[in-house]
Amino acid sequence: MKAVLCTEVGPPEKLSVKEVDDLTPAAGQVRIAIEACGCNFPDTLIIEGKYQFKPELPFSPGGEVAGVIDAVGEGVSADCIGESVIAMVPYGGFAEQMVIERDKLLPRPKGMDGKTAAGFAMTYGTSMHALKQRAELKAGETLLVLGAGGGVGLAAVELGKLMGARVIAAASSDEKLAAAKAAGADELINYTDTPLRDEIKALTKGKGVDVVYDPVGGDMFELALRSTAWRGRVLVVGFASGDIPKVPVNLMLLKGCSVVGVFWGAFRGKELALDNENFAQMFEWYAEGKLNPHISKAYALKDAALALNDLKQRRAIGKIVLTTGDADE
Repeated sequence: MKAVLCTEVGPPEKLSVKEVDDLTPAAGQVRIAIEACGCNFPDTLIIEGKYQFKPELPFSPGGEVAGVIDAVGEGVSADCIGESVIAMVPYGGFAEQMVIERDKLLPRPKGMDGKTAAGFAMTYGTSMHALKQRAELKAGETLLVLGAGGGVGLAAVELGKLMGARVIAAASSDEKLAAAKAAGADELINYTDTPLRDEIKALTKGKGVDVVYDPVGGDMFELALRSTAWRGRVLVVGFASGDIPKVPVNLMLLKGCSVVGVFWGAFRGKELALDNENFAQMFEWYAEGKLNPHISKAYALKDAALALNDLKQRRAIGKIVLTTGDADE
């Protein structure tokens, strides 16, 4: 099989596509013939040795996989061969095959194609966990989504609206804001040419926002923190800006607000049943046409470096996926 391999830590340009041995599932495992794998910001960190864990070299990045079960290990019924599934793993998805424990898979909703499925799990899983379990977002509250044109940002906009929130989408370009508007955002802020705090103050009549969803970090974090309402919750989702912010903790005291960490991968590992409940609800919404994942581009495996650089340079709108089939022209 073909796999995108990281043989030394470094930028995406150091990745290469190699022919490696086919995988054999162990007891309790299945093998997935991969159709597509989502590209996510952690993939740009893990290849540079900057993520929370560091796989042994060589390894294949990619943690969000869609495919079909084509082989089973001991103790797994062969009846599942042919099932269309979604798998979430720390790494190993930028390849034509992967193996995983049978009980860690999610069945794909009927009618969800491989590219869409590959762009669903991490973005929607992260955003649902963030808004439901970590922020406890309530109907009628105001939600500010930073980086609203990216994958997790657009998912947060959609989910926030379905939970009954008023959603303010903030992004760095009008093009990204147009995607957020299409996803259901009520108000838009281009923070490249408009002061974020002034716009929030105007849109909320000085009250501030109840929840901040921040996958960006950097200077935006403190500006958003200072713009929360009393008992606000600021969700730390990621640092796409490349800068991990440091803020004066007295702000949390003065505003009575909370800064809440969001690590969906750890949540799924520790609270699998609860995360599966989240996905059951989201799959129901998808079947009802209430969630519309935005896949902006599909690259071939050989173009993994191009895909990851799109993420690093924050050029992506919605999700980018790698596919083992036909890529976008």
